Amino acid sequence: MPALSERKIVEVCYAPSHFPLYDNGFDIVVVIDVLRATSAITTGLHCGIKEIIPINSVEKAVDYKSKGYITAAERDGQVVEGFDFGNSPYAFMNPDLVGKTVVLTTTNGTNAIEVAKDKSTVVIGCLNNLTYLSNWLIAQNKNVLILASGWKEKMNLEDTICAGAIADILLETRKFVSNEDSTISAKFLYRSARDNFYSFLRASSHRKRLMKLKIQKDVKYCLTLDTVPCIPILRDGRLVKLEIDNA
Repeated sequence: MPALSERKIVEVCYAPSHFPLYDNGFDIVVVIDVLRATSAITTGLHCGIKEIIPINSVEKAVDYKSKGYITAAERDGQVVEGFDFGNSPYAFMNPDLVGKTVVLTTTNGTNAIEVAKDKSTVVIGCLNNLTYLSNWLIAQNKNVLILASGWKEKMNLEDTICAGAIADILLETRKFVSNEDSTISAKFLYRSARDNFYSFLRASSHRKRLMKLKIQKDVKYCLTLDTVPCIPILRDGRLVKLEIDNA
């Protein structure tokens, strides 16, 4: 076990609006939007999409679409009118997208990616790649900030729980330490929810929004652990699948 002074730091940031408070001293930023952007991104790259260009406005998406790009746009849980699809992970499994570039804008997730984009290493997390991603983070031996996308710049339950899960795994190795109450709170929230995410999140605000849209299938998929051994990484403004030796 490394000495306390040699341990790396892991912290949880509840929403992009808090990011400036945590901006310094972190080598890796993990962006999370469980319902549904980062689950869809991870699934899509695992299923063969070449790259995903995350953008933070519908206006930019319109411009990309006019240039012939495959575009996906979601606002408030629904596909934006005039676009090919939104952020359902099932849409990103489409075999017609294999080898293609997809442009994506969402209510929360792509905004969080935009906020973090200038950091040296930005990767994408969700419950679907939880263990795979956490093991990679441990192997990097660097300071990690877990950035939850939240809901319109405010904390939400599902992203905080996922962030707490990653933090808990890293802290359990004793190779990482945490100094922030946000991280400790997220960890214990995850521990309270881990036996049944679906039931625990029944009352969450965003799950209620999605239930009204009758997309329970998406919700169940996004709340399932360790189904996708893939880590999306941001390179030159584009998300691609991180290739890991012997993985």
